[in-house]
Amino acid sequence: MTTAKRGLAVPDLSLVVLIGTTGSGKSTFARRHFLPTQIVSSDVCRGLVADDENDQSATPDAFDVLHYIAGKRLAAGRLTVVDATNVQPQARRSLIELAREHDVLPVAIVLDVPEGVCARRNAERPDRADLPAHVIPRQRRELRRSLKSLEREGFRKVHILRGEEEVAAAEIVTERRYNDLRHLTGPFDIIGDVHGCRSELETLLGRLGYVLRRDPLGRPVDATHPEGRTAVFVGDLVDRGPDSPGVLRLVMGMVASGAALCVPGNHENKLGRYLGGRNVRNTHGLAETIEQLEKEDATDPAFRERVREFIASLVSHYVLDGGALVVCHAGLPEKYHGRTSGRVRSHALYGDTTGETDEFGLPVRYPWAEDYRGRAAVVYGHTPTPRASWLNNTICLDTGCVFGGRMTALRWPERELVDVPAERVWYEPVKPLATEGPGGADGRPLDLKDVHGRRVIETRHMGRVAVKEENAAAALEVMSRFAIDPRLLPYLPPTMAPCATSREPGYLEHPAEAFAAYRADGVREVVCEEKHMGSRAVVLVCRDEEVAGERFGTPEGVSGALYTRTGRPFFDDPAMTERVLRRLRGTIGHEGLWEELDTDWLLLDAELMPWSLKAEGLLRNQYAAVGAAAGAAFPGALAALESAAARGVEVTALLGKQRERASDAAAFTEAYRRYCWPVGDPRHGWPGEERESGRRAVGSRGTDGLDGIRLAPFQILAARGRSLAALPHDQQLAMIDRLIEREELDAYANNSICAFTPMYVNRLLAPTRRLVVDTEDEASVAEGVRWWLDLTEAGGEGMVVKPLQGLVRKGDGRLVQPGVKCRGREYLRIIYGPEYTRPEHLDRLRERHLGHKRSLALREYALGLEALDRLADGEPLWRVHEAVFGVLALESEPVDPRL
Repeated sequence: MTTAKRGLAVPDLSLVVLIGTTGSGKSTFARRHFLPTQIVSSDVCRGLVADDENDQSATPDAFDVLHYIAGKRLAAGRLTVVDATNVQPQARRSLIELAREHDVLPVAIVLDVPEGVCARRNAERPDRADLPAHVIPRQRRELRRSLKSLEREGFRKVHILRGEEEVAAAEIVTERRYNDLRHLTGPFDIIGDVHGCRSELETLLGRLGYVLRRDPLGRPVDATHPEGRTAVFVGDLVDRGPDSPGVLRLVMGMVASGAALCVPGNHENKLGRYLGGRNVRNTHGLAETIEQLEKEDATDPAFRERVREFIASLVSHYVLDGGALVVCHAGLPEKYHGRTSGRVRSHALYGDTTGETDEFGLPVRYPWAEDYRGRAAVVYGHTPTPRASWLNNTICLDTGCVFGGRMTALRWPERELVDVPAERVWYEPVKPLATEGPGGADGRPLDLKDVHGRRVIETRHMGRVAVKEENAAAALEVMSRFAIDPRLLPYLPPTMAPCATSREPGYLEHPAEAFAAYRADGVREVVCEEKHMGSRAVVLVCRDEEVAGERFGTPEGVSGALYTRTGRPFFDDPAMTERVLRRLRGTIGHEGLWEELDTDWLLLDAELMPWSLKAEGLLRNQYAAVGAAAGAAFPGALAALESAAARGVEVTALLGKQRERASDAAAFTEAYRRYCWPVGDPRHGWPGEERESGRRAVGSRGTDGLDGIRLAPFQILAARGRSLAALPHDQQLAMIDRLIEREELDAYANNSICAFTPMYVNRLLAPTRRLVVDTEDEASVAEGVRWWLDLTEAGGEGMVVKPLQGLVRKGDGRLVQPGVKCRGREYLRIIYGPEYTRPEHLDRLRERHLGHKRSLALREYALGLEALDRLADGEPLWRVHEAVFGVLALESEPVDPRL
């Protein structure tokens, strides 16, 4: 007769303890039902420490290793199986303590196999043939004594398999933990503490778009959303408010119909104990709930029992949306997410306290949110606060409705807050609502451990990006000594790779290579943007100082930031930064972009000119020194050679070579001089003004010290609640063109008021010329090449070629380079030296290796996008700064700086 299959339920995160005498088949059973990596065997550990799996003298050390390995697996959230005899209570006790330490359920699987079978199996094993005869009977007696006490010892599930047939017929059935709802992705509407405020709850559900269903008595008994959204209640449905039974009836109906989820609050926990017949103190609003329930008994005698069963069914917390969201009542540190123990349930219900009481006699709660660094957003309630605000990827939704505050919900994944005011003060609070949620509005300062050592940063567009320890150390040096306030540093631009090396005679870089590369990547339309003669600058401009202070925590007098691509302030004088921001802010406001983009701050990527404004030291020490040396050496050398030639000395070849070298040196000097001009002096304008418009720009002189300084924005990166990095570049540049036109109109208007008006009238914003090219159209490609040649032959630096769309992937899903630079022939003379265009030098330079530079550019691009997404999502500073710091760290990777 064949024994029927028997399923053994095992939670997907648990510590499975196999129990049986030697020879009972534990190792065979483990190999049959579990992965090899899930099994931690005492025999294997004994072999690790003693080179002999049967060396009993090594048993203590072997079990130290076993407990260490099992502990590491459990800490990582992995199912772990312990393969040892475990017939003695003290051996099992240490394993149960290990499970409790890591807040997982211990599960016992007992293999109760006859003594004779065990003896036969051991006799068949050469390494066990000399096993003393008393060992198996002794282990068998210890096993039999243990069978009735396993649950009392702490095992949450006990499976006993008696005989070989039951062992052979067993099947492991992996169970999902009750709190593991990662497969539910929402969207969700998470609702804060209700406390019996049924009317406000109905209003809030209406605001969220839910449709109420009422019973014949007009009472709400369910609510569904037409778009399939799910409500999630953070607990504390009852006590203090006017209609706790009404709230329970509605929420219970929503949970029963699948329209809602609910976790218990401490008030439900207390009510459940009361309904279960336990002695509880009728305080903190419970007395009012009991009175309201007694009135329900007259019309619905079974209501109390349904409430008791509902409360008993509630799970301490839920992990949702692929692990990105955790909902509980009082908050939960990351180490408890998805775990199961009394300690986890207690923290989820009550939070953690310091053991102290405040002046109102209430427990002082430990500010766990200040230390939170988890990947999942934790949404909770429990502690009333006047307004809900994010703190280190956590948010408290208890805004004190029952105390006359508001009832608040969080739309997920939109991260949008929706609230309604209380109809009245239903319950006088023991103490005034705190001015801020636990941990403060800003959380703790950035921590060294957030960025120290080797890091792996999760990004949405490239998966995991690794940062080496040595790179992190270099970035930390720059960030801690030179960078601006990290609150004003939400983004760093990525490095940019050059186009593939050209084989065109006389050229190292040529746009034909850029067009061909994008065509190969499946990108048909690209935009060629003029590369400006300046330094990369990121601009954070707020509508006013108040916005900057509220959103970015800036001190008085600071309305934004202007910084370099390594996070350093662009100007040493903060007043100069504010002048630039004031000019830009005014133009944005006059053009109406604040309202159009529904924002009160903008983050822009730009070039600030001239190059000499930031690179004066480099120009003087590196470039001007070469030009000066050439200017001093070549005239004398040429004069001497020409004199020798006049005397009949054969120096024709040498003279020709030196004339070429002198010409190259002059071209080198002319190349870098194009990037330098005086600033801040109203006698000087911008050299490009005449070239740009064919005339002197109106009001080229001003009174605010910005004469000669030009800012060329080419991308709006982010606005409040939005990353704009994926916006097509033609749309980006169209908005920027409007700003430039608005500034010129304002300049004309100011200039026409009065010839002596004290207002600024010079121009700050510079346009970015561009051309759209179809990479699959030969005529369009040829036009793009001509455009680049005209640009560079007129002294321009070159161009940047980008996919017209803001965020593009290849057919295999990998990111396409966001842009490649194609620099002009004369500009590259500054980079590679005066004589780089000679054939022998070009042949050598064409062997440059671009693979590392391209990889670096893509990784930094992914990190930049991640920083913008986190900023838009309202994530805490440390999360945004993690990605920003990663960009800076990658900048220290060794790569040819000329690329």
